[in-house]
Amino acid sequence: MTSNCSPLPTACKHGRATAFTAALRSLVNNPEFSDVKFLVGKERREVFAHRCILACRCEVFHGMFSHHFQRSVVKEWLEEPLVLSEVQPDVFLAVIEFLYTNCVSLNKIIALEVLTSAVEYGLNDLRKAAVTFGQIDMRDKCLEFIENCTKEVVSTRGFYELSDVALLFILKSDHLLIDESELLLAVREWAHVNALVLERPIAEVAKEAVREVRLFLLSPEELTKLENENHKDNLIPVEQIAEVWKFHALKKWSPGAQSHLLQRRKGTRRREHHRYLNHSHK
Repeated sequence: MTSNCSPLPTACKHGRATAFTAALRSLVNNPEFSDVKFLVGKERREVFAHRCILACRCEVFHGMFSHHFQRSVVKEWLEEPLVLSEVQPDVFLAVIEFLYTNCVSLNKIIALEVLTSAVEYGLNDLRKAAVTFGQIDMRDKCLEFIENCTKEVVSTRGFYELSDVALLFILKSDHLLIDESELLLAVREWAHVNALVLERPIAEVAKEAVREVRLFLLSPEELTKLENENHKDNLIPVEQIAEVWKFHALKKWSPGAQSHLLQRRKGTRRREHHRYLNHSHK
């Protein structure tokens, strides 16, 4: 005999997420009921955790515990702390906090290292959080490195793989340790590579970047050479070059010119005509 009764409808009701998160946060680095201990950093700081939480939230920890959890060694392994000497305690605690609560407390001191750990542990959501928080700090650190090693950087493959937005940001810096003639050559090579990859005209690819090349810093002889090169690829608009020739002819720059384009960079070699630049940019 079959029943005509339909299954009873069910509904999933959620409790307060904040209370659940707070309860789990109370377990972070709490020795009570913990079953695994880490010694973290050079100072061997103790961090307590719970294997079941780490294993279900992170494949790396799941693999780590599965490897060690053999009947013949389990007792000894549970009593032996795991040493993580290459990571800072605050960084590791941020990872643990995220695994327990799906939230993380970040500051600019640890954001980049948390990002590294997130990649190492395969925690994509944590990686996104660290990038979002640390992207400005990371950008500034990258720029500082580029400023201090500009000649070396522009000769690498990575330089040619920069996006136009990233290159534009770099070219706005006054602290690049490279002369403008060398920087212009690097930009030209970047444009040729990207035009080939993107199958677009060189002038179109480099349109925004060339506006930040400081042609006013070049001597008349260098400007003449630039014009000859420009006939081959039309990298720089004719109007932009004409404005610089006007500066050389009148020994003064047009009030409409962007003043930062007359600013010598940290690595700019001095040229005789630089004395005609605006006094504030000498």
